[in-house]
Amino acid sequence: MNIHEYQAKEILRKYGVPTPKGHITFNADEALENAKSLGGSVWVVKAQIHAGGRGLGGGVKLARSLDEVKNLANQMIGMKLVTHQTTKEGKEVKKVYIEEGLNIKQEFYISIALNRALEVPMIIASSSGGMDIEKVAKESPEKIAKVSIDPTIGFQKFHGREVAFKLGIAKENTNSFIELVSNLYRVYIENDADMVEINPLILTKDDKFLALDAKINFDDNALVRHQDIEKLRDFDEEDKAETEAKESNLSYVKLDGNVGCMVNGAGLAMATMDIIKYEGGEPANFLDVGGGANPQTVAKGFEIILKDKNVKAIFINIFGGIVRCDRVANGILEATKLIRVDVPVIVRLDGTNAEEAKEILKNSNIKNIISASDLSDGARKAVNAAKDNK
Repeated sequence: MNIHEYQAKEILRKYGVPTPKGHITFNADEALENAKSLGGSVWVVKAQIHAGGRGLGGGVKLARSLDEVKNLANQMIGMKLVTHQTTKEGKEVKKVYIEEGLNIKQEFYISIALNRALEVPMIIASSSGGMDIEKVAKESPEKIAKVSIDPTIGFQKFHGREVAFKLGIAKENTNSFIELVSNLYRVYIENDADMVEINPLILTKDDKFLALDAKINFDDNALVRHQDIEKLRDFDEEDKAETEAKESNLSYVKLDGNVGCMVNGAGLAMATMDIIKYEGGEPANFLDVGGGANPQTVAKGFEIILKDKNVKAIFINIFGGIVRCDRVANGILEATKLIRVDVPVIVRLDGTNAEEAKEILKNSNIKNIISASDLSDGARKAVNAAKDNK
């Protein structure tokens, strides 16, 4: 689960991580009043969407007068902001964050995330803050500091000193930096976060560290323990089909291709998308119907996939382990009665009662259902069907 920058900063402040003063606002008049309440002569107007790269897309701008604050807020609210993390259509900006301007001495990058190879939390930091960290890692890997933390002992001061040394933090600022990183680690652990990121973390000219930007992603599976965090969810920022799928206990992620995928099992779903790419196609989604596929879940899967107008063919790839293939085949036939499916449907069934399932589909006389002999055959037929169905 993602949250907005202003929400992330509220959480950071609760844990003693300093942030600039700011106010969320929903219209230009509120923006003006909020800027007045902050005082000063320079403000930052920040679009609030669930995507990075807002600055490069025109979603973060400096205002040097109150009139400019109002004008920028008026321009941003309602705009479609396109960044490298959005689709080409972009995301509509419905609110902006008005923040005080600061005198910046130096910028850093710092985050805490799980190192899946080592299976431990890792601090990732850089002296090149405010930049695309992936670009820094590619072009200047020597500027990236990585420090692993054994979760059985947690964050210790020596972890902070190691990061501070690698970033070249001045001796007089080291203690405050270590305290900040310690608090950041608490945010990560105590809230079951997937990632906590500050980019940039700034050092002001009066030697104070502040989180100028903030991003926190949470583990969806742990939200049952964090109802206060779940209340921060902004459904306007989430794909409506993904939300609908989750309510039906389906795992769905929309992608940019034209071959819809309906699969049981996350690993098989990933393999299915890979082989579609290998055959020259583009998957339109990740959809895992789980081990208990039935007519209702299959019908719901069809419904969700077909809401994507880019889908020109559907590849159903089921391995019958817990679920029997003949039951899935009957589910497919029942689903076509519940919802109109007007694109080619390529079906590959393997495992328990696979032969019975193939006979059921063969005798169905439904023209747009095409049987596949194996995974490669199914992917090839799905890609070709999508190309032909323009």
